[in-house]
Amino acid sequence: MAHERIEVDLPLSKVYELLSNPVHFTKFLQKIDTIERINSQTFEYRTTIGSEEFHWTTNIIDNLRNTRFAWITINGTLNQTGTIRFTPLDNGERTLVDFSLDYRTFFGDAEGALAKFIEDVPTQLTKDLAKFKHLAESGTFKEAGTEAEEADKISA
Repeated sequence: MAHERIEVDLPLSKVYELLSNPVHFTKFLQKIDTIERINSQTFEYRTTIGSEEFHWTTNIIDNLRNTRFAWITINGTLNQTGTIRFTPLDNGERTLVDFSLDYRTFFGDAEGALAKFIEDVPTQLTKDLAKFKHLAESGTFKEAGTEAEEADKISA
């Protein structure tokens, strides 16, 4: 389980808007390749770990505007749960983001590359939230591409 907090120099409503759509998670969650919206509550995630592709479907289980956003896995090859809590700071001018993310297998203990992926989640989440903060505060979050798109821009 990874749990990280970060203060963002933006109003709570803006931070909530940016973080309450899982499709946009690929802009800052480096280890997730794609997220597709199935319907308003359901999302399909995909990533490659080692040489194996993992996919899972999540449902939003809690969406309390400007307060909390949470999801659970309903099926797939990897089990992910997440909760984001939002706390206003400085009379709502800044926001404390409290992000919890957990990965597990549906079957026994993880091994090899998957075990390393799960072990690295706390460190990776710290980096990912720093990236979110940078994109959000610089006003470039909505224009930001996925990691693959960014890599293509750099190598071009």
